[in-house]
Amino acid sequence: MATRTDAPTRREQILKEAARLFAERGFHGVGVDEIGAAVGISGPGLYRHFAGKDAMLAELLVGISGQLLTGGKRCLADTDGAPERVLDALIEGHIDFALDDRSLITLHDRELDRLRDSDRKLVRQLQRQYVEIWVEVVRKVYPDLAEKAARVAVHAVFGLLNSTPHLSRRDVLPSRAGMAELLHRLARGAFAAAAAE
Repeated sequence: MATRTDAPTRREQILKEAARLFAERGFHGVGVDEIGAAVGISGPGLYRHFAGKDAMLAELLVGISGQLLTGGKRCLADTDGAPERVLDALIEGHIDFALDDRSLITLHDRELDRLRDSDRKLVRQLQRQYVEIWVEVVRKVYPDLAEKAARVAVHAVFGLLNSTPHLSRRDVLPSRAGMAELLHRLARGAFAAAAAE
């Protein structure tokens, strides 16, 4: 969900490679030396940026949860307030995350329980706030949809969008633009189906 165009900092490079390696081989299957080698520094050199692998994992998972929440709030503020446009903006933002940050989805699925309790609670708190933004907007678009049903629909759409790391090889999938369009239609279709009960 990053919109910056300048070069990533060393810290950002480390986090990106750590996410990729953790997603590929698991948190315990990767050492600091491998992460360091992936960014061209020694393993011990990583300790100038992070206290250890646990700190990297926490920053990755708390960070992306915070970015999604901030993006959701931005959708509310940047659109003209028309619920349909806000919902489309939320869906587009989450699709960008799902297509561009696949390793973070895999990492969340596999490694969330490795976080310290305080970090795991913070991730869950940020996620609940993000969900509530969606529920509020979905209920504005579909006012007859009960709150509980809207919440279930939002989680179902997240499941749909967050399934991207589990899709087939990228070379047999539509282009990124084609995938984004398809995922958007599927998400809107899921909400419409939930409201059609």
